[in-house]
Amino acid sequence: MQNNEKENFTPRRLKITDNKKGFIELLQQLSICDSISENKFEERFREIDSLGDDHVICVIEDEISGKIVATGSVFIEKKFLRNCGKVGHIEDVVVDSSVRGKQLGKKVIDFLTDHARAVGCYKVILDCSVENRVFYEKCGFKEKEIQMAMYFV
Repeated sequence: MQNNEKENFTPRRLKITDNKKGFIELLQQLSICDSISENKFEERFREIDSLGDDHVICVIEDEISGKIVATGSVFIEKKFLRNCGKVGHIEDVVVDSSVRGKQLGKKVIDFLTDHARAVGCYKVILDCSVENRVFYEKCGFKEKEIQMAMYFV
């Protein structure tokens, strides 16, 4: 990777203007994500933003194209366990198919785990597919127990 390439891909928090930079289209590479109106995006952005450090969405914008090419989020669960401890939950990590292999996923994970550590979490957890297990192990995660899910839709 060239040095100037590293400078073009800096993780940061989601901004209200990022919808126009392909944020929703990027999420569509991960899962079912219908297109939403600008008003709906802004309404949800403000709702999440009002949670401050308890829900952070990280994005990486390609500074040359102006397109959002990677994202992930972490929300902080406040517990009674562990002396009123906190746990970070990482969700919705995706890197645009056109820029995979440039360590952008690792940059997103590092940003999110650094945030969780900075706000006092004693651990950070995530669910992933079997195919992504090796990637998360390279990021320092270890397999523990199993995931269960119940979908309502």
